[in-house]
Amino acid sequence: MAVEHPPAGPGTLGTSRGDQSRIHDIGYRGYDGPRLGRAYARRSLYSQSLRGAYGLGRSVKSKVLPMLLFAVMCVPAAIMVAVAVATKAHELPLAHAYTRYAIVTQAVISLYVAAQAPQAVSRDLRFKTVPLYFSRPIETADYVRAKFASLASALLILTGAPLLVMYVGSLLAKMGFAHQSEEFAQGLVSVALLSLLFAGIGLVIAAVTPRRGFGIAAVIAVLTISYGAVSTLQAIADAQGSAGAVPWIGLFSPVTLIDGVQSAFFGGRSSFPGGVGPSHGEGAVYVLVVLGLIAACYALLIRRYKKVGL
Repeated sequence: MAVEHPPAGPGTLGTSRGDQSRIHDIGYRGYDGPRLGRAYARRSLYSQSLRGAYGLGRSVKSKVLPMLLFAVMCVPAAIMVAVAVATKAHELPLAHAYTRYAIVTQAVISLYVAAQAPQAVSRDLRFKTVPLYFSRPIETADYVRAKFASLASALLILTGAPLLVMYVGSLLAKMGFAHQSEEFAQGLVSVALLSLLFAGIGLVIAAVTPRRGFGIAAVIAVLTISYGAVSTLQAIADAQGSAGAVPWIGLFSPVTLIDGVQSAFFGGRSSFPGGVGPSHGEGAVYVLVVLGLIAACYALLIRRYKKVGL
C-alpha cells in the first residue's frame, strides 16, 4: 500500500490533508519462495568465474587468449596421436606422455595462469564489487573457495583435455587398453595437483597486486623464473658431483615439485639433470610440500580478503 498526499495549491489553505489523501495498492508482497542459501551463491560465483576463465559471457577479445592457449595445448597431442596411428606404433611418440605432457608444456600453462588469475580477482579487489548480485553478503570463505575452485577447474580442463585426446587416440590406434588407462589415470592425478598448486599461487599473487598488469608480470616471474633458476642450480650441482642435492633443490619451484612427485611415484624420466628424479622417500616430501603450499595459499587468500573486509 502507498499513501499519496497531493501538494497544497491555491484554495487548499486550511483544508485537511487527510481529506485529500488517496490510497493505492501497488502490489508489495513478502517473498515466500525458496531461499537457496550460501551453497547456491558459491555455485553461482564458481560457475561465473569458470566461464570467465575462458572468456565465455565476455567480449570476443576476452576469448582470444584462453581459447588460443587451449588450442596450443591440444594440437600437439592430436599430432602425436596422428603420428602413432600413421606409423602403427604401440606407444605414443613421447615416452610417459600422460605425465610428461604438462611438464613439457609448462610455459603455456604458466602463461594461462598469468592471464587468468588477475582477471579472476584483481578487478573485484580494485573496484570492490563482483559481477553478480547477491541477496545477502557472502562470507569470505565462500568467495575464496569459489575463486580457487574455478581457476583450478579451468586449469584442469586446460591440462586434462590433451590427455583425453591422447587417451582416446591411443584406444582408436588399438594400443593396450589396461596400460593406456593406467597411464591416463596417473596423468590426471598429476595435472590435478598441478592445477591446485598453480591456481593457489596465481591467486595469491593476483590478490596482493590489484593492478592487473602487475599481477600478470608477477605470476609469470614466479612460475617461470623460479623454474629457470632451480633448473640452473640443479645442473650446477650435478656438474659438481653433488647429485644428492639435486632432488632437494627441486623443492623450490612449482614445476619441479610436480615433476618430482610424478617421477617418484608414477615412473618415467624426470626433467632433472641425468633424468633421475627423487626416490620414493624424497617423493613423499615433495607430496607434503605440494599439499602444504596448496593449504598455505588458501589460508593466505582467506587472510587477504578478511583484511580488505570482504
